[in-house]
Amino acid sequence: MDEKWSWASNGMIALYIAIGVVVVGVATWLIMRKTVRTRMGMEKQLRLDPDINDWLVIFGWTSKALYFPTIAVAILASILMFMQESGWKIFAGINPKTVGGVWFAVFFLNFLIEEYHINIKILIITVVSTGFLLLWLHLLGWVSGFLRLFTSLAFSISGTGYLLIALIGLFTIGISWLRGLFFYVAFTPNFLNLQEGPTEAGEQIGREDYNTKIDTGDFLERLFGFGRISITFKEKSRPPLTLLVWRIEKKAAMLEKVRAKFAIDYPQQRGAETELKLPTLEPPTPPAAPVPGPTESIQE
Repeated sequence: MDEKWSWASNGMIALYIAIGVVVVGVATWLIMRKTVRTRMGMEKQLRLDPDINDWLVIFGWTSKALYFPTIAVAILASILMFMQESGWKIFAGINPKTVGGVWFAVFFLNFLIEEYHINIKILIITVVSTGFLLLWLHLLGWVSGFLRLFTSLAFSISGTGYLLIALIGLFTIGISWLRGLFFYVAFTPNFLNLQEGPTEAGEQIGREDYNTKIDTGDFLERLFGFGRISITFKEKSRPPLTLLVWRIEKKAAMLEKVRAKFAIDYPQQRGAETELKLPTLEPPTPPAAPVPGPTESIQE
């Protein structure tokens, strides 16, 4: 039998909880909207500063952002598996083990990219070594047997499983982006601003007290558009800060421009009081007529 409706029923309690969460969220936003200092606000502030023409604001992505190809393949595999599980004969030919093998291969490559620093030299050595291994196996007639070993790794996952994997990956990357709203680094020609919280919990470091280094040695990371910017400080007790940055090519070029300049504050004019006043030119005074002396007479 259906549960009788009442103000204390489970459905109403769930509704109360949902309304409470919404009210708390709205109240928090109304209270904190004028005190929260985000990365977006800092970018706007620097953009409107008339004394700063070049600036850069960056934050560190989680290394799980490198798994974006795995997430994309998981979404595609989820669609294929849902099509195969739909029962339509046209999709019956989709092999779940083949889909699972392709997804696992992409995942394994992503794991190698995240775990190891693979530069172009290591990549070339790996490709050449794999070619020599396959050539040696071919001479012995073992290539088919070697490749057959990987067929035992074939496994299948349901469409829901692939979708769950993709959602977990996207959630992890989203949390990294959300954290970057409050933990970021702002470069200006005169100083470095380290922001470490949702409010004005930042620290300014002069341009002479830190150095920067751009690392794009990982070839596969660079193919994905990622690189690392390291900040070292003259204060020995402060550990270096390394950030995984997306669109590294653009960020590196802007960082070089910022570090090559030095901004000077000029006094700003304040209304009509500081307007430039030019001297007014008055017309010359005509000479006065001569006054007649006592010995001069006026002829009528």
